[in-house]
Amino acid sequence: MASKLIQVAEFAGVSQVTVRRVLNGSPAVAESTRERVFRALDVLGIKRPASLAVERSPLVGLVIPDLQNPVFPAFAEALAGRLNKRGYIPVLCTRTADGVSEANYIEMLLAQNIGGIVFVGSSYADAGVEQGMALRERGVPMVLVNSADENLEVAQLAADDTHAVEQALVHLERMGHERIGLLVGPGGHLPSVRKLKGFARFWQARGVSRKVWLPWVGHTLFSLEAGAHAVGDLLEQGVTAVVCGSDTLALGVVRGARRQGLRVPEELSVVGFDDSALMSAVDPPLTTCRQPVAAMAEAAVTVLAEQIQGRRVPPGLTLFQTELIVRTSTTRPGVARLLV
Repeated sequence: MASKLIQVAEFAGVSQVTVRRVLNGSPAVAESTRERVFRALDVLGIKRPASLAVERSPLVGLVIPDLQNPVFPAFAEALAGRLNKRGYIPVLCTRTADGVSEANYIEMLLAQNIGGIVFVGSSYADAGVEQGMALRERGVPMVLVNSADENLEVAQLAADDTHAVEQALVHLERMGHERIGLLVGPGGHLPSVRKLKGFARFWQARGVSRKVWLPWVGHTLFSLEAGAHAVGDLLEQGVTAVVCGSDTLALGVVRGARRQGLRVPEELSVVGFDDSALMSAVDPPLTTCRQPVAAMAEAAVTVLAEQIQGRRVPPGLTLFQTELIVRTSTTRPGVARLLV
């Protein structure tokens, strides 16, 4: 125990006597110093004494950007069910049209001494500098699922976007497509960055230069109309297929192609991402990369519960493999001419 005491004292920048006082619950220690010692214990993986354990609410915040993208409600449902089974109460927090944002929710959750937070498709960095700092200072258990940006000090889970795009490209290549477009989110959006990495790696392995394939890449917002508008630029590049960063974008691409008089898949093959609800029932049924929502939700709740119970979870990213679900929105190029 003496060696651990030294480690904690050095990490916290205080004397061993101060550490002993904190561990003994002495009131003669400043609150800021007490927090530094607690943080040192957590970082070093040393369990706090039972008498000093933080009593947290059983409430767990589920912070989700919106409910328009059908994969977000799917994650919310999967997470809520698993939290309930462990005795936690999920609280859904999503942006609203009247301006309620992540920052507003974080303030409300902190006021309730929240037990933990799961951020889905977002980031606690989106909550704002002050709220993010408050979460760190209070040691709120957190886990990020498909984070929009890098948060290296937090436990993260994500679909393997790079591998997913390569799967889709191989599928289209085997059908005979040679000019394949990629339509993803804004440039700084981390899942989109990983998808672009897979796209680049695929063409590099085939000796196609960046100068050739870069015009086949489009960036836009994640909405039907954004997809419908953006596909026009890709069609001008002569692509015969498009891999999209979400099912919503893919449905938008189908809509945009039809506005230009093209048939899907006869004149344009389309691949989505997520395999969200009803993608087997749209016209045409969508070929898409399925996220393992259930497995990711189970892992997220397990990681969060470990933190809530006082055990240290190392930060870092865990990737989950996707599965390409082949339906009828993809076919070989030139089939339209064969059907005439």
